[in-house]
Amino acid sequence: MRDKKVWADDGSKSILDAVYAVYNELGPGMLETVYERALMMELASRGIKAENQVPIRAFYKGVDMDMDFRLDILVNDSIVLELKSVEQLHPVHEKQLLTYLKLSHKQLGLLINFNESYLKNGIKRVVNGFEEPV
Repeated sequence: MRDKKVWADDGSKSILDAVYAVYNELGPGMLETVYERALMMELASRGIKAENQVPIRAFYKGVDMDMDFRLDILVNDSIVLELKSVEQLHPVHEKQLLTYLKLSHKQLGLLINFNESYLKNGIKRVVNGFEEPV
């Protein structure tokens, strides 16, 4: 489900630079909504196109379930950011992001937990269509 080196230039470097700028300014321990708002501001200041709370329609066997999931942030209409501010990331968080990637027909997602004393430990890359070797 994860791959640390999917592509040399997948567009995530400029996003991660913005994520680190937000983290360096705010630090850990705030609500996800605070990080989402700050990250949207940071991405915009860098000229990076991003939308937040993007609705994704849910279907079951081709039937519209009249329900939406919401992507925290969609960057350049291709990279999904799922933001967390939790004590620890769990496998269910990666599965949630993978589901969002499948529903939105996107390939790359970044799971970011701002509630880490060392932010690098809270960033996971999730790729739709990639299976880890057994």
